[in-house]
Amino acid sequence: MRFIDHDEVARRLTYEVAIPIVREAMIAFSTGQTRQLLRSIIPLAQGRMFGIMPGALGERAPFGAKIISVYPENFEAGLQSHQGVIVLFEPESGAPVCVVHAGEVTAIRTAAASAVATDALARPDASRMAILGYGEQARTHLRAIAKVRALDNVLVWGRAPERAEAFAREMSAEMGLQVGAAPDVQAAVAQADIVCTVSAASEPILKGGWLPPGVHVNLVGSSRAGPAEADDDVVRRSRFIADSREGVIAQGAEFLNAKAAGVVGDDHVVGEIGQVLAGQIDGRQSREQITVYKSLGHVVQDLASAWALYREAI
Repeated sequence: MRFIDHDEVARRLTYEVAIPIVREAMIAFSTGQTRQLLRSIIPLAQGRMFGIMPGALGERAPFGAKIISVYPENFEAGLQSHQGVIVLFEPESGAPVCVVHAGEVTAIRTAAASAVATDALARPDASRMAILGYGEQARTHLRAIAKVRALDNVLVWGRAPERAEAFAREMSAEMGLQVGAAPDVQAAVAQADIVCTVSAASEPILKGGWLPPGVHVNLVGSSRAGPAEADDDVVRRSRFIADSREGVIAQGAEFLNAKAAGVVGDDHVVGEIGQVLAGQIDGRQSREQITVYKSLGHVVQDLASAWALYREAI
């Protein structure tokens, strides 16, 4: 059995590689080619979680599961918040053949999925981005989305201003872009074309009244019912598209809060990003429309990325 560690994933699963893999995986998911169950989540102490995500790339295709813990405080210790493994089974004999470092695959494929959604839903000339949060996903999202839009200005906001400023300095140097720290969320998003919420917020930090016309929002930080990064007005004002419609209706915190408040119903989740990519539903319908991509992450993205690494396809 092969083991693919953190460093090998980081070296080989570049965004140029991951974005097309994730794009095709999301199309396959939304067109019924793949199989997966809703994730099972066991809440632990201090906001920690343990999750199991099983799935298959097709009825006669590779299958497996991601087994993952989420420890939000790991960021303070310089560790990944997501720790775990992806176990791959080959379809001929049903044997397990590979174990892959799940933390690094998750970090890369989550940002790659947002890049795919941004490419499909943001205005073609979008160049100004706001990032809410300064952790690992803030870095990966900036790297990934710069592959699909010509960014020329990025603002980051976080609860600790000195950390936001440090992030801005480091990413400016790495990316060769103008990255600055915003004093508050409203200032960060006021002129944004793209907004990425990648925080550990338990209560909404983004208000719909602050969003400019035509903005695209990637809601990423909350991956379960409960913690929400955006208020009901963000949901209400937007064309709301999911990675998995079933998943978001069951576990998407921002949508569930708006539904509980009577602001929207299930039909407000108009479909999945894979359906947009497959041409089954419209994405952005006008230049002034606000679009939202709600990311929970699904195991098909993990399995497709991990299988490509295992088969030396990349």
